Formats: sequence, structure tokens, C-alpha cells
Amino acid sequence: MSARTAERDLARAATSLLSVEPVDPGRDAALLGSWLAEPASSWWGMADRDVDAVRTYLTAVRDDPAQAGWLLRRDGAPIAYAETYDPAVVLLTDVWDAEPGDVGMHLLVAPPPAEGRVHGLTSAVMRAVVEHCRDVLGARRVVVEPDVRNTAVQRKNAEVGFRALRVVDVDGKRALLSVLDTARIGVPDDGGPAAHLRPEHLEPAERHLVAKAIAEFTHERLTAPRVDGDGWALDAGDSTYRFRARVHTLEHWVLDEDSLTRTRDGVPAPLSAQELVLDLRDVLGIPDSMLGTYLDEIASTLASAAAKHRRGGPSAAQLARGRTDGDVVASFQDAEAAMTEGHPAFVAANGRIGFGLDEYHAHAPEAGARFRYRWLAARREHTHLALAADRTEHDHWAAELDAATVAGFQATLERRGLDPDGYTWFPVHPWQWQHRIAVTFAPDLGRQDLVDLGEGPDEHQPQQSIRTAFNRSRPARSYVKTALAVQNMGFLRGMSPAYMRTTPAVNDWVAGLVDADPVLADAGFGVLREHAAIGYTGDAHHRVDVASPQRKMLAALWRESPVPRLGPGERPITMAALLHRDARGRSVAAALITQSGLDAADWVRRYLDAYLRPVVHCLTEHQLLFMPHGENLVLVLRDGVVSRVFMKDIGEEVVVVGDVAVPVGTERIVHPVDDAEAALGVFTDVFDGVLRYLAAILDEDGVLSGATFWRLVGACVDDAVVGRARPLDLRAPDFEHSCLNRLQLRNTLQMVDLSAQTESLIRAGRMPNPIGR
Repeated sequence: MSARTAERDLARAATSLLSVEPVDPGRDAALLGSWLAEPASSWWGMADRDVDAVRTYLTAVRDDPAQAGWLLRRDGAPIAYAETYDPAVVLLTDVWDAEPGDVGMHLLVAPPPAEGRVHGLTSAVMRAVVEHCRDVLGARRVVVEPDVRNTAVQRKNAEVGFRALRVVDVDGKRALLSVLDTARIGVPDDGGPAAHLRPEHLEPAERHLVAKAIAEFTHERLTAPRVDGDGWALDAGDSTYRFRARVHTLEHWVLDEDSLTRTRDGVPAPLSAQELVLDLRDVLGIPDSMLGTYLDEIASTLASAAAKHRRGGPSAAQLARGRTDGDVVASFQDAEAAMTEGHPAFVAANGRIGFGLDEYHAHAPEAGARFRYRWLAARREHTHLALAADRTEHDHWAAELDAATVAGFQATLERRGLDPDGYTWFPVHPWQWQHRIAVTFAPDLGRQDLVDLGEGPDEHQPQQSIRTAFNRSRPARSYVKTALAVQNMGFLRGMSPAYMRTTPAVNDWVAGLVDADPVLADAGFGVLREHAAIGYTGDAHHRVDVASPQRKMLAALWRESPVPRLGPGERPITMAALLHRDARGRSVAAALITQSGLDAADWVRRYLDAYLRPVVHCLTEHQLLFMPHGENLVLVLRDGVVSRVFMKDIGEEVVVVGDVAVPVGTERIVHPVDDAEAALGVFTDVFDGVLRYLAAILDEDGVLSGATFWRLVGACVDDAVVGRARPLDLRAPDFEHSCLNRLQLRNTLQMVDLSAQTESLIRAGRMPNPIGR
């Protein structure tokens, strides 16, 4: 008999001796107070409560219809206290998408006696409580949220069948949200870091990605489904895919995923995104040398989607409402971690080639984890720190690092006999440090041109833009964006030190135009400046004029946080959330409209005035073209309505599309194009890249018809172009259809030449303009 089996049998025997009864506050307060005072009970945070306080607490639990307290006895002697609650209204209202039959649970086990300890008793108590939840309370699922540091109870949870989902912020702690299907009580969760790769998680991910691939490849006119009875069929090699779908404006396909089937030579076959790519290999045109990389990115995207499926996530209503305690920072980052698509258009959207399992769980944005940056001292003669006009180096470090941290950095250098004045401070991503800097820059570390200073004190949370992280310890401090040499969505995600030299100057100039423009001020439009940037060029790769990925391994920037710029009653959310559906298919956009109490058309009109109108105005008045997709916009919400927006990611992605004077040294952003090419900045990046998805979501949900949505877009555009310096014709009947997946399929290592992006684009004929005359 195995040790685990023996322990399980002991637990079952102990369970048979246990009874569960409602707690009696008057009778039990003193006893429970003595248990709570024990060091082992510190996780309850009630060690300092006297008997009266414990009695008051237990009475409040007893009198709350959403909670209950229970005393467990063994042979008549009290041995544990349990609480049960309705997670729809208590404690987990912001982080758990509760369903009927869900019961939350807390457990406090009595301190073991000095002698006569019963082996397996804690396991028996845990099992007795969850069986009570099932048999007496009718629970289908039991949910718990132990402190992430309480590994002992996590082991007991796993033993009885709980599976860990994700880390959440709840009740002032970082908690490991875990759930038990009561039909599987006693089946231990042997999860581990690869638990998301089980069939029950991977199969839905495959179905979703195959549906998305068919939709997007058809949108880009690579594939052409045929009518098949009351549905559609796509012939691909020796496979045929059948499904029901609706086709919306801009040739946007929404497949009914449940209806999707595949046959191979007439025989039913499982859905597989990689096999779909192979089935379509001839029409997709992937070069042989790139096929392996693209299949890797598909596999990684599937693994990410499977992990998201296992974790679940907040409901659309929870994300739309935000935190019930008014914590705008927590709700902002809840939404950032909840996003599931990566990018709405790209099929292979979450490649992240280079991350292992542990690194995925630590650094993928959907994991919601936190990390600390590694800090280096970089010799000044090889390093360039560029600053915004309103920031000195002293101001910068005073804003971003505590004085004690800087003093520690200086002391490290002094212990090595180095002069701190000859160095500046440099944040690097922990993955980059481990896999690139400590290897590629080993000679620089040996020369002490770079000096390892260890981890910084602030915790950061990864954002949808995987190189960027938000400061959770000091939310008013800047975002930090660092080079991260993983292969992801068509690029190795490095950063150029050469670009960093001019990034603050570009941001200053753009911010100056925006701040001085009364139309943009009226719309509340703002930019989050990248107000400091740093790059290191002391390595061997910078001593030769040969382009290489190694020249983009060591650079970083600091971007303004939106938090200090929020007013009372305002909260931020990534614009990507408008295209998000939760685990049960409900959209955040529809939930926001419901929350606002506005008519859907009024809500959309206000959103377009805050987002589309400024984007069009910047293009037609200042010839400024942003990259205004979901993760580059921060929406500011007030009562569920978009009141204004912040644009970010300026330095690398803003383009001046006309003959406009720019500050000396920033000429790299000027790329004049003709009117038709300039208009594509709206047609491709806004209409096709954002609004076609939102229009379809609202139409599918029965919230607002597509025809009404695009009429509102047309009215907004008409207002935005009147009297502008470059009145582009955004009402043209059609426009060139620029395709993103075609770029990645052509070269998944580098989709476009960033110095000549227009010349790199791939077109697929012309697309009817949804607001065309």
C-alpha cells in the first residue's frame, strides 16, 4: 500500500468520526478566540481580538444570510471551525465569476495537542467540510482563497481535490484562488505548471483558434468558404471544415464555435490549429524556412489560451464595474490580466518563444503575477540616458527609485572600488538578465562596464505589451519597458538604443502639439509620455556597423502612469477590454453599456468622440499617425462611460505622414505619403483593426446593429475632418485592404522593416468602406 493511499484511508476513517453543527457565538467565542491566538492561525489576522470581539464577529457571520459558521467535533470534542459564504456577494465579488451552486469556504483547525496528535486529522477535517458543502449546502463547486504564502493549506486543498486557478488580490492579500468540483472530492489535484495542457483545457483552445484562423484568413482573402446547406464549408487539403457563421461589415466573420467540425477524407477528425495551417499551407504561402517558427508560435498561442481557460477570470460585468472597494489601480490591472486574445487580428498572437513554463507563469500578462526588475550599473561612457525637457537626471531617479535603493547601488560599486559617479542605473527584465545579458554581455560584466546590482524593491505587473510592466508597489511611478529578446508575433522583442536617444524628444514634441490643441483638449485626449530612455552601446556588437538582434538587447524606457492624472470618479481600463469576452462569452462592451444606463447609440457616440475623433484630428490637422489599437489606448471611464483616452507607445510607433518640421534629431519619425496612404492609417488601424470587432460584438449581442454603429462612425468622422489642414477623404467608397497575418506568414521573424513600414505592407485588393458614400 502506498503512503498516499494509507494516509487517505486514515483520513476516511477519521472523517467518519466527525460531525458538523452551526456555531454558537455565545458558547464558542472563547474557544475560537484561543485558537485564533495561536501562531498557526495567523493567516486569519484575528490574533489580537478578545472574546467579545470574536463573539461579535461570529454573530455577524451567523446573522448574514450569505454566510454561515460551523463547528466541527470529533467524538464530541471541538476540533475545527469552518465558514461558508456565497461568493457572489461576499469577498470574491470582484475576482470570481460565481454560478448557482458555488460555495466559498474558510477553515480553522484547532491547535494540535502536545500529545496524542491524530495523523491525517487535518485532511479528514478538510474532507468533512467540503462534503458538508456538497451534501448539506448543495454545492456544485467550492472555492477558497488562501494566502499565497500559506503553502501548508494549499497542499491540503490539493489533496482533497482543489485545483489552483490564479493569484488574485482579495481582502488585502495576495491569494491563490482555487476551486473544487464536488463530484471529484478526494481526487487529488496533481496539477503542476503544465496542468493547463490537459485535454479539457487544450481542446477548447484548439476550437477557438481554429475558428479565429478561419475567420481572419477569410477576412484577408486567403481562404474562401463555400455555402454548405444552412452553413459554410472550407475545403483545405484533404480536410473539410464545416460551421455556421455570420458575416458582418468589412468581411468580418463570426463563427459559431460549437458548430465547427472537421472531416479528413470524409472521416471525423479532431480540430487542430497546427494541422489547419498545414492543410492550408499552399494558400498561406509560408516559406519553408519559416514554417517551423510559425508552427511554434501557433503552439505557444494554444498553450497560452489553454492556461487562460484553466484560470477562468472575472466576468464581463466585474471588469466593467471595477472593484467594489473603489481601488482603481487593482481594477485597471485586473482587466489587463484578464484579456484573452493577445491581438484580435493575428492568429499566432502569443508566440513568446523563449519563455519556459516557469517563465510563462511569472511573466505572461494573463498570469497576473508580479516580478522585480534586475538593476545594473552601466558605465556612463557607454550609456546614453535621454530625458524629457522637464526632467533632470536627479529628478528622474528621485521619482523612480527610493533614496535608500540608490544608496545601496552606490555602496555596491564602492565595495568593488568603483566610482558611482561614473555609472548610471539600468533596469533589465529578469528573463533578459538570465538568458541574454549574463551570456551575451558576459565580457561587459567582466570589464565592469556593467555591474549587477540585484533586484529592485518595487513589484511590477506585466502588461499586454509584454515588454512593459506597471508598478504595483508605487502606481504613480512610471511604467517600465525593457528589451525582451523573445520571439513574439513576428518580431524579436528587443529595443534599439539608437531609438532610445530620441524617444523623450519625440514624446515631448507630440505632447506639446496635443496639449496646445483646443479640439484635443475638448475631447480630453492626452498622451502618456515616454519621458526617459536609456541604451547601452559598450558591447562588441556596437563596435561594427552590422545590424543584428544583439544590438537591441539592452535598452529601456520609462512611460508616465495614468494614475496621477485621474480625477475623482474616474478609473482607467485598457481599450483592449472592449473586444474581450469572458469565459461564458459575455462582452465587456455590452456590460459597460448596461452599467452606464445610456442608450447604446449614445454610449458608442461618446466613445467615438473620445477615441476616433482625436485620432482623425491628429492625422488631418497635424499629420500625426499613431498606432491606435486596443493595447495602446487607456480609456478613462466615469460611470461606465468613456470620458477621455490616453494614447501610449509614442516613441517607436508615431509617424508624421506629411512634410512637417520636427525637432532636430527626430527626423526618423517623418515619412511623407500621399493622401490615400495617409488615410489607411484610419482605415486599416482603426476601422479594420478595432471597430470591425466592436461593431460585430455589439451586433451579435443584440445591443446595437452594425448599420447604426457605422452611421455613428461616419458622423464622427465628418465632424473631425471639417476645416482641417489636410482634409483626407475618409468617405471614399473603398480602400486598399492591408493584411496583418499575410505579413507574419511571409516572415514570422520580422514582419516589416521598421525603417520602411509602408513599403513592407501586403495588400489584398480593395475593401468596401463601411462609411463610404
